[in-house]
Amino acid sequence: MVNPIDPTSAAFLYAESRTQPMHVGGLQLFEKPEGAGRDYARQMYAAMSAPEEIAPLFLKRPHRSIGTAGQLVWVPDEHFDIEHHVRHSALPRPGRVRELLDLCSRLHSQRLAWERPLWEAHIIEGLRDGRVAMYTKTHHALVDGVSAMRLLASVLTTDPERRDMPAPWAARPASAKAQRTREAAESSLAQVPMSALRSAYGLTAEAAGLPSALVKTITRGLRNETSAVSLYAPRTMFNQSITGSRRFAAQDWPIERMRAIGQATGSTINDVVLAMCSGALRAYLIDHDALPDTGLVAMVPVGLNAKQAQVASADGGNAVGSVMVQLATDLDDPAARLVAIHRSMRDGKQALSSMTPTQILAMSAIGMAPSILTPMLRMQGLVRPPFNVIISNVPGPRSTQYLNGAKLVGTYPLSIPINGMALNITCTSYDGKMGFGLTGCRRTVPHLQRLLGHLDNELTALERAAGAR
Repeated sequence: MVNPIDPTSAAFLYAESRTQPMHVGGLQLFEKPEGAGRDYARQMYAAMSAPEEIAPLFLKRPHRSIGTAGQLVWVPDEHFDIEHHVRHSALPRPGRVRELLDLCSRLHSQRLAWERPLWEAHIIEGLRDGRVAMYTKTHHALVDGVSAMRLLASVLTTDPERRDMPAPWAARPASAKAQRTREAAESSLAQVPMSALRSAYGLTAEAAGLPSALVKTITRGLRNETSAVSLYAPRTMFNQSITGSRRFAAQDWPIERMRAIGQATGSTINDVVLAMCSGALRAYLIDHDALPDTGLVAMVPVGLNAKQAQVASADGGNAVGSVMVQLATDLDDPAARLVAIHRSMRDGKQALSSMTPTQILAMSAIGMAPSILTPMLRMQGLVRPPFNVIISNVPGPRSTQYLNGAKLVGTYPLSIPINGMALNITCTSYDGKMGFGLTGCRRTVPHLQRLLGHLDNELTALERAAGAR
């Protein structure tokens, strides 16, 4: 069966190039069940590669020909080979996390082949502490980062004794709840840029107030105030053309430490995450003698109720948008940076809260347009970047999860650097920890792993400044 590809998914396919693979990924770490043998990873691989039936999402591949009038469509893969998509790998000695992250960096650098369904999963053994890892990647045309995380969550359980959980790509009966989850995922944060552009073309009566909202937003941008449009981002080493080679770095910290800082300063956990990133980026740029005089700007996806300035839930009636947050990297004091970031996020949410959902999507499109058009027109270095880095925070399960008895002890997202935006920072909360996934161009962002040390130092500095320890 031939199915048309919606404009959002097609845009991610058309945007792909050798230097700009357009897949999202995830790294999960599992502890073996009690009594598991040395061949547990092989058993896990065998179970993952032998589902009774594959879900339709994981069987379709992109295709275009004269018969489709040159348009991209989805077609089923008539020669589907599960062994191509599910693979078993082993780390070289000494089997440290360093070797694991290096392997994920290389896997994440490789484009997915269009002649096959656009996903892969790698079961990885060889960690010297006995844990087993799973790295997955899926093209953004199939799912976004939030959707991919929900797919994984759908095969996890809080019951350590349960052994009948299917592989994420296995077909299973659709429930009403699963349908609602898919519908919510379709409007998730990671799809804001393209879906917003599409919405901007079809504004209905609901968007009648857009001109007024646009004027207010542009005015705030001209004043260098927080809004959905940034006009003051400085040029940095991150905002240039990239290569296709990636470097991935990951670590997690207790959420309780961030919560304590927030409680002591009247900030949110997300504010503290942004402040950690701000201080880490400042230190990293100082290391490279590349810190600009003006503060960096981050594009931060946020979920907002259209009428209230609060973070949205996944239950409908909410809109998604983006805020261009001033990271205050020009300030030396960690406490002052946190205050500035808290004020910037608060002002951005308040600005969006006065808009309707359609207006928020359209405004996000306007704010994202420069970052999309600049690399397409090969204008990097000729115009100022609309923002310097993307920082997103995706909530995950709050309780301990298991996959057929294997305890999930860590989950870290891998995202998509693009031309002109060489670094992406995505965070995922899970079971009391905040996992940071840093994905960057290997050449443009050298020694990316050093940012992890800077993040740790900044969290300690914020604790001291807030008196939270």
